[in-house]
Amino acid sequence: MSLLAAVSTEGQPVAQTGSLLLDRSGWGRLRMKGSPGLDYLHNQSTQNLKALQPGQGADTVFVTPTAGILDLATVYVGEEDCWIWTSPQRRSLLMQSLGRMLPLVRGAQLKDETDQTFGFGLLGPQSQALLEQVVSSEEIPTRLNEHCAVEIQGIPVHLACGTGLAQPGFTLWGTIDQKVALEECLLQAGAKLAPPELWEVLRLEAGRPAADRELTSDYNPLEAGLWRAVSLDKGCYVGQEVLAKQVTYRRIRQTLWGIRLQGEAQPGTEILRQGEKIGLLTSAGLTSQGYLGLGYVRTKFNPAEGLEVEVGSAPGVLTRMPFSSFPPIV
Repeated sequence: MSLLAAVSTEGQPVAQTGSLLLDRSGWGRLRMKGSPGLDYLHNQSTQNLKALQPGQGADTVFVTPTAGILDLATVYVGEEDCWIWTSPQRRSLLMQSLGRMLPLVRGAQLKDETDQTFGFGLLGPQSQALLEQVVSSEEIPTRLNEHCAVEIQGIPVHLACGTGLAQPGFTLWGTIDQKVALEECLLQAGAKLAPPELWEVLRLEAGRPAADRELTSDYNPLEAGLWRAVSLDKGCYVGQEVLAKQVTYRRIRQTLWGIRLQGEAQPGTEILRQGEKIGLLTSAGLTSQGYLGLGYVRTKFNPAEGLEVEVGSAPGVLTRMPFSSFPPIV
């Protein structure tokens, strides 16, 4: 049985028709304690985090001084702490990067709590209805990245609205000793357990950039389609000057595109237009929509929706992806 068939019902992917439970425990979960910690995160990343109130959250990008991407993360703000969800392979890098100047911030403590906690994604249009079977509807957050502490049949859980993808749903996390009990509870309520590999399929369909693929120091957040995670008017922060100049002087050299492919292609393959190299493929795979790829295309070649390209032996067309957002100048 194929990966897609294993999580389908009546020919339709469960992520589009029902509720899918995806284990995301491998993702990093860092916890910043102390109210000064929010100011520190605000100054170390691209989002206007100080504008968030307790119970709110937002995507932000941690970057190098030259605005190269370290990671795309989601920050959930609490009364006296913040949770930072990182890419699986970026937790140690961010702990190291954030830890350099943190000793100078009095009253802030950063800890990697990944191994002491679990994480789940509950994806699909029936996810809220499923949660309403096990928790009061009044407790369920409904706005993107809003979050709160709830109890699901006596199990303490942190519940956030949003999946990190294009699908509707929720993100849940708690202490590792409660993982099995919560999983059983959600499966009994009607969720279908997904294989971990499904995340790659769903993130290709959404166009979410991934660490070591689209999220590297070779690219910046504006090129990666992460405009909604960037503030240019919140004041100085790491990488801000570089990003501001790119917008002001229209110097965004390349942008991330989806590519609908007619066959297989390998990441690292050049993207060609009439035999001329215009970009580089960074991800590719088979999805419920056929073969999809992600790649950076140089803006000087005027990339546009529907532009025909070649990636190795596979013809393809460029397409904007649901997860991407770009400055108005692009």
